[in-house]
Amino acid sequence: MRVMGVDPGLTRCGLSVVESGRGRSVVALDVDVVRTPSDAPLAQRLLAISDAVEHWLDTHRPDVVAIERVFSQHNVSTVMGTAQAGGVVALAAARRAIDVHFHTPSEVKAAVTGNGAADKAQVTTMITKILALQAKPTPADAADALALAICHCWRAPMLARMAAAEALAAKQRHAYTTKLAAQAKGAKMKAAR
Repeated sequence: MRVMGVDPGLTRCGLSVVESGRGRSVVALDVDVVRTPSDAPLAQRLLAISDAVEHWLDTHRPDVVAIERVFSQHNVSTVMGTAQAGGVVALAAARRAIDVHFHTPSEVKAAVTGNGAADKAQVTTMITKILALQAKPTPADAADALALAICHCWRAPMLARMAAAEALAAKQRHAYTTKLAAQAKGAKMKAAR
């Protein structure tokens, strides 16, 4: 499975592509950070991110895109910019019928370090080990994008099992309600005789 990991942001948007193998084997194919000037108009910054993401999607052809889920931070404008950048990425993937999954920062940290409260240095160190990189990916946005992609690779089988279980439960719920409705109709017809 080929996964594109995205650490969204207006000033720095981390992009990565990894490919999973057997078990927990993961290989990094590409990583970069898209930078936009903070003094540029918002629309131009989003366009620059969109152009880069579209190029990556067309070049790498991922099976799925994993994006960091935005949580509230102290700075509302930072949250808004991060959410807008993530939305641009999700839209570009949706236009290509590529599945998009969102992962929280704590899910990502727990997946790659075993600790949902790990700091950026711990995440970067583990990414370097997991991918057997010669040097630590910099800046942190690059490491975070790789961590998102790895997290999705490792969580995808569980997510697929959960989706299958939910689909089976919905099917069984439908069959049960249909059976109850048929029984109620039969009882009503019997009472009417």
